[in-house]
Amino acid sequence: MRIRPLLLAALLVVSAASHARAADEPSIASLTASARRAGLRVLQGDHLTLITDRPVRAGDGVEDLPRIFDAAWKTWCQHFDLDLAAHREWRACGCLVVDRERFREAGLLPDAIPDFANGFCDRHRFWMADQSNPAYRRHLLLHEGVHAFTITLRGLNTQPWYLEGIAEYLATHRLDADPAPEQSTTGFVSTPMPSRSTDVEQLGRIEMLRGLKPGTCPGLDDVFATPAANHGDLSAYAASWAAVALLSLHPAHAPTFATVQRGSLDADFTERLVHAPGWDAARASRDFDAFLSELDYGYDFNRSQIDWSSGRPLDVRQQALVGGDQGWQHSGWSVSKGDRYTLRATGRCTIGRLPEMALESEADGISLRWYRGRPLGRLLLSQWVHGDTAADRPRFAVLAEGATGEFRAMTDGVIYLKINEPPGELADNAGRLTVELAPLKQ
Repeated sequence: MRIRPLLLAALLVVSAASHARAADEPSIASLTASARRAGLRVLQGDHLTLITDRPVRAGDGVEDLPRIFDAAWKTWCQHFDLDLAAHREWRACGCLVVDRERFREAGLLPDAIPDFANGFCDRHRFWMADQSNPAYRRHLLLHEGVHAFTITLRGLNTQPWYLEGIAEYLATHRLDADPAPEQSTTGFVSTPMPSRSTDVEQLGRIEMLRGLKPGTCPGLDDVFATPAANHGDLSAYAASWAAVALLSLHPAHAPTFATVQRGSLDADFTERLVHAPGWDAARASRDFDAFLSELDYGYDFNRSQIDWSSGRPLDVRQQALVGGDQGWQHSGWSVSKGDRYTLRATGRCTIGRLPEMALESEADGISLRWYRGRPLGRLLLSQWVHGDTAADRPRFAVLAEGATGEFRAMTDGVIYLKINEPPGELADNAGRLTVELAPLKQ
């Protein structure tokens, strides 16, 4: 499957005080009339008028787009703590374009609009090139819709990382084939941290970040400093999404981030964030690096929190407990660079279920399934290390694995332990391992 980046041109943003439609912006009624005179299709929802020259094709999902947009609009209001009733009259006008000349001739694609690759937004209006993949088409529609929403209702004019990151975050979704009664008939489900790759076809953010070469993965400060021109590259969108996801979903950062988002979304947004009460720059930076180090679909921020405190010296044999339902866990013990140590693990963890039975593992893991080159359920021991050069991002480096072994400390610092399991599959695990750690006598 070919992954295409969201090559979105820079936005024409309005000031924070400009919540009303600009005087020179055509009304949606006039745009609709022009579309119908030109023989273009007009699809209506409560909050979106969608104009397209795409021919009617059974099963392509285009007819559902306004209803999906309406369901997403409620999620956007909830994210920014906006009253639904107070903004029920808000509408955007989108153009799903196959032949740009038809829209120009109809007066629906002004000359002032740049020659966008995939999409462009100007206040309440946005344009998007038609896509062959329905899931990617929906995502692009919602991405541009978030821009229209945040520009007009929140006066958004922030640094590029948040402007594009929040659009990616709030546009990510899946459709349930059999929606619950409380959902809309579209089955729209917001999934800012997608559970599986099939929910976000052709998006490729997680694959892009996991595929970056050592030393090229950005840190949080790098993301904050992303220039607008860089958002012609999928990796810049991916990193901006990752930063917004971490700050929105990680328990240590979500309260502060939510408070700052409820304030002005202007050019001082990042500055206010990093000086906000409760902001811990060092921890946010480490947590972002840890998130990218372990990134995968369904990443569980609650179960993957890292305890960054120091440990006690491991100078005699000691024990540590490792829960099967958590990510990297602080062992309580710290080791010295270059020294050698031993480990011995006992116990059993439940790491999921087969149709008729619980799937259990001891510290060596089970070869029924592998994850990142190792058997599922296998005990992993690591340290948080920096790379060989200043450009390398910190990461968890596995030093030993399995039920028994020896290892040499790569740095002065804490030993971390976990069982080998995708971070999105921890919730159904149970049990724990007991790990004996001891210095190796020279």
